[in-house]
Amino acid sequence: MRIGLYPGTFDPITLGHLDIIRRGCLLVDRLVIAVAINEGKGPLFPLDDRVAMVEAEATKIMAETGTEIVVHPFDNLLIDCAHDVGAQIILRGLRAVADFEYEYQMVGMNRALDASVETVFLMAEAKFQPIASKLVKEIARLGGDVSKFVTPEVRARLEARLGG
Repeated sequence: MRIGLYPGTFDPITLGHLDIIRRGCLLVDRLVIAVAINEGKGPLFPLDDRVAMVEAEATKIMAETGTEIVVHPFDNLLIDCAHDVGAQIILRGLRAVADFEYEYQMVGMNRALDASVETVFLMAEAKFQPIASKLVKEIARLGGDVSKFVTPEVRARLEARLGG
């Protein structure tokens, strides 16, 4: 069984994330979406809310693709998380060249820790390339319309969280 791991903070999950999840499902038998606990990033949503948002969206994608999707919070090294869930593949989305530089370093470090876990990059679809959770939160904070970037359910959670 090919098990893939797609890690992120998902604060909140965006249409760009969902695109990578859908496309990642074509490559693996089981996709584990690893939600980083990383309090150092100062997430807008607590872990439970981020996990719930990811689970709700993942359920829809499982119905579409037939691929098993599991949501797994983690706070350890990514390579250790891959071991914990039995993943042979780490999936990463790339939006721009700036993403690649950081991801390139991460791959090198992960390969030094365990060369048996492969990283696969998926380029974001052109329409999703500008989407970043950080920007979505900023637009929402300032009262802008984020409906082009997140699902209606996530938009509603953003509005409730930000009092909009």
